[in-house]
Amino acid sequence: MHELSIAQSIVDVAGAEARRLGASSVRVVYLAIGRLSGIEPGALLFSYELVAADTPLAGSRLVIEDIPIAIHCAPCAAIHELPGVNRFRCPVCDTPSGDIRRGRELDITGLEIDDGASTDFDSIDHDTSALGASQAPEIPA
Repeated sequence: MHELSIAQSIVDVAGAEARRLGASSVRVVYLAIGRLSGIEPGALLFSYELVAADTPLAGSRLVIEDIPIAIHCAPCAAIHELPGVNRFRCPVCDTPSGDIRRGRELDITGLEIDDGASTDFDSIDHDTSALGASQAPEIPA
């Protein structure tokens, strides 16, 4: 269950950002999780509650945005979303593609801190490499 270590990293990164902003607590942590990240959202939510206890993130909640899989199709010269993880073929022309453009993400995208302010994580100098999202292998065409 690698979700426990991922939850710990989320608490560490979000807690550090909250301290940098001078916040005493965090109310919401916003995440973007790709369908190929290897993360089970239910297990992550459970693990997060455990590791956030007795920290400035205690009682906060995770809001998870599900990021669908998208591949690039060379013949179509376009990026297409896929309906699932079992068929890596262009939904338009049926060409196989292992050129994955979205779906592996594990990003903290924002925080709501104790004063009600929201922080967009894209505007922050932060390193989320510690989150440890599994890199799904390329699916051969």
